[in-house]
Parts: sequence; C-alpha cells; structure tokens
Amino acid sequence: MQEIHETVPSPLRIGMQLIAIERDAPVELDLRLESVSEGVLVTGTVSAPTAGECGRCLTPVTGDVEIELTELYAYPDSVTEATTEADEIGHVVDDTVDLEQPIIDAIGLALPFTPLCQPDCPGLCPDCGTALAEAGPDHHHDKIDPRWAKLAAMLPDEQRPTPEADGGGA
Repeated sequence: MQEIHETVPSPLRIGMQLIAIERDAPVELDLRLESVSEGVLVTGTVSAPTAGECGRCLTPVTGDVEIELTELYAYPDSVTEATTEADEIGHVVDDTVDLEQPIIDAIGLALPFTPLCQPDCPGLCPDCGTALAEAGPDHHHDKIDPRWAKLAAMLPDEQRPTPEADGGGA
C-alpha cells in the first residue's frame, strides 16, 4: 500500500464551458494505492479550485470541487485484463497508473451544468442586457404590443406612445 498526499498543477483546463479547473491550478491529491489480487486499487479524494461565470448573468464565480475516486487498474496478464475491454478498465503500465482520464470524467460529473452566482440570480434584462440584480426593482422598458403597433402609428405625433422614452434604460 502507498499513500499519496500531494498538490500538483492541473495539466489542462478540466470542466465545462462555463466553469472549470483552470490550467495550472493547484489540484490536491489525497489517494491510497493498494495492491489487490488483480491489480492496483486507487481510492481517495481529489479537490481543486474552480473558476467560471454565472449561467444567468455572466458575472465571475469561483468555488471548489471535490471528488471521490475509486478505480481499479489491472496488472498485465491478469484475469481482469484478459476478460475486460481495453477501455473498460485502466491498466498498470511500467509500474504506473494514469489517473488523468478518471479524474477528468469525475470532475465533469461533479461540476454544475449551469453555475450560478447566487441561487436566486435573476439574470440579465432581455431588452438592455443589464444585470437585474443590480438594476433595481423599478427597472423596466415601456413597450408597445406588436399587435397594436400599426394602430399606434395612426395617432397624431403628440399622442403617439414612445416604446422606450428613456432611451433604453429604466
């Protein structure tokens, strides 16, 4: 048995488009490698800081991700290696195991698909793009219903409603 407690830089950006572990970010490995009858069993945790942007208002968000890892790597010429497909299980090659792909897969499942800056983030105004959390409760845009727009055009200029009298703001 061997225990590994180490911090290593992330070899690449790991995650989704909106949130990920950035390249060279510190990745903490707290792993235990045990020799079992058919190979090497790797168990433990992997944690790292994440960075990205809110899926609703696009403000920067940061956090941490921690995954539990349990992987079996088959010894060369073992029954496990002979009875499984090449991509089903990892393999011990030259007395080493490659943890990169299992870590990438587990982190991809652990990260939120749509990260939020806060659980009730209202997002952006669909008309002007202002972050609604900062815009205030009186933020609105006066719009003419498109079904009535032709009728509004028949009114004299002084009685005609303006769709956005304040130039697009609130």
